[in-house]
Amino acid sequence: MPLKTKRGASLVAQDADTQKLQAALSRMGLTEPGEVPHLEPLEGGVSSLIMRADTRRGPVCVKCALAKLKVASDWFAPVERNTAEVAWMRTAAAIAPQAVPAILGEDPQARAFAMAYLAPDAHPVWKAQLRDGKVDREFAVSLAATLVRIHAATAHNAVLAKTFAHDATFFEIRLDPYLGATSRVPAHAGVADALQALIRTTASHRMALVHGDVSPKNILCGPHGPIILDAECAWYGDPAFDIAFLLNHMLLKCLWNPPVAPAYLGCFTGMAQAYLAGVSWEPREAIEARAARLLAGLFLARVDGKSPVEYITDDASKNKVRKVATALLRTPPGTFEQVRAAWAAELGLS
Repeated sequence: MPLKTKRGASLVAQDADTQKLQAALSRMGLTEPGEVPHLEPLEGGVSSLIMRADTRRGPVCVKCALAKLKVASDWFAPVERNTAEVAWMRTAAAIAPQAVPAILGEDPQARAFAMAYLAPDAHPVWKAQLRDGKVDREFAVSLAATLVRIHAATAHNAVLAKTFAHDATFFEIRLDPYLGATSRVPAHAGVADALQALIRTTASHRMALVHGDVSPKNILCGPHGPIILDAECAWYGDPAFDIAFLLNHMLLKCLWNPPVAPAYLGCFTGMAQAYLAGVSWEPREAIEARAARLLAGLFLARVDGKSPVEYITDDASKNKVRKVATALLRTPPGTFEQVRAAWAAELGLS
């Protein structure tokens, strides 16, 4: 995993987290008897403790789920989601081996696992590249093609449906914090029913293996294409969630780096087309309609839900999102193009 270390934040030997993960590494057989590897915290998401461990055999990345997420609102999640993440990684590796890091070991006692450490110079985080205006449509299309490949390969699989029957967890860490929390915002009372309907629809479709957090911060630009990280939200459910979640970020990025907005929207179109081209488990128009409507809800949720994007801070920008999202929730779109066109018009790009 190529996340950068937090300079000056190295933990001392007696730190409880350090000791916990050192013991986990030993139980996983990744350190030698008596070896005490140096651990360095890595910059990562809000839901886990992630560290680089420098072992005698070389660096590895070790990850442990947190019970309370690192966000402003109180947000708790089951720590068992680490098991789901490892299972998703192993399942995806059998389908698209170059698209996931290798799992090196798992320690149920500490709710931790280890994976290959991918050097950041050769595996930049996609979010950072998008922020800097480095927009590669071909890379974006490749990611969407990989995502739909995983969905298609896992569709209508009773064994996987049982393995990833994480309905309650997915509700707690995805559907409610995003859509449910937004529906409870007084200012959005007019679209609360629409948001709740999205929750019910998404929860009722159990069709394929869902990653649950396909976000640029969880995508590495590897030498052979995209590498997908952070699958702790894995759930056997509605694949519409994954593509909607991913496309949502292309809309939001238009406010992060406005001069590059046309390129972000170009990625949106390319990814939407590539994804739909690979849909084989149901009619394409059916999943597109569900995902387009879900996209409207997720768009609003990233400014007013429990996990707002950190780069949209001014009221004018937030109000642009609110205006377009609420209009789409009131008049649900049936295609991705309808969503893109509505946002482009608001930005004066149509």
